[in-house]
Amino acid sequence: MDTDWSVSLVALGVGALVVVVLMTTGLTIARRSERLTVVDTLWGLGFVAVGLASALVSLTGDGDPVLPWVLAGLTAVWGVRLAAYLHRRNHGQAEDPRYAELASADGRSFAEVALRRVFLPQGIAMYLVATPLMVGAGTREPVWWLVGVGVAIWLLGFVFESVGDAQLARFKADPANRGQLMDRGLWRYTRHPNYFGDACVWTGLWLVAASSWAGLATVVSPIAMTFFLTKVTGAANNEKGMKKSKPGYDEYVRRTSGFVPWFPKKA
Repeated sequence: MDTDWSVSLVALGVGALVVVVLMTTGLTIARRSERLTVVDTLWGLGFVAVGLASALVSLTGDGDPVLPWVLAGLTAVWGVRLAAYLHRRNHGQAEDPRYAELASADGRSFAEVALRRVFLPQGIAMYLVATPLMVGAGTREPVWWLVGVGVAIWLLGFVFESVGDAQLARFKADPANRGQLMDRGLWRYTRHPNYFGDACVWTGLWLVAASSWAGLATVVSPIAMTFFLTKVTGAANNEKGMKKSKPGYDEYVRRTSGFVPWFPKKA
């Protein structure tokens, strides 16, 4: 349960720099295009960058040479897929209604809204959630059975998120489904298979990094991610719009688990 603190502290510092540079770049792009959806693509890519930077920092210390690259690799697979999916979904479309409402909600300038309401809070959230990647870079003696459990939970989450997104994309691409409610496939068992998958991914990454006391302390990562997904930017926001736009959504809510997959209740 030992940590090379010099490596972990450097990784935490480098990770902060990566997040600042990335979010500053995203803010610049958003101001020029007057579109906030760019932050969706940067969300996944930011974690990839932090994971890679942390793995490179680990080369300077005497920690385990494999674990940081396991963390970086798992994060890269998840982050690149998510960024590509969101970019394809948003490309050529009007501004996401959530961001459009945010930009015009209180009379502030677009630049001020972009900084204070989008890029600054998402940058802070990204850094907080990414702590297992940075602290894990200094792990000296991984507990490999725990790493295995973490990878298994990560895989469960990745499958739920990627399959759920693919099922929803196919559903929306069929003109016959326009205006209809998606309640098939994984969406029959949870109203948010993608968000549930996301939470599992970061629970798994935390367990991979939890071979040291310092790694265990980064449990704030999956807790924060799950909170954001269920109470802040994810399910709570999504369901407000769905209740207004999708007929039968209230009945769907009554029969379908809100987050953790379970068999649907009888009507």
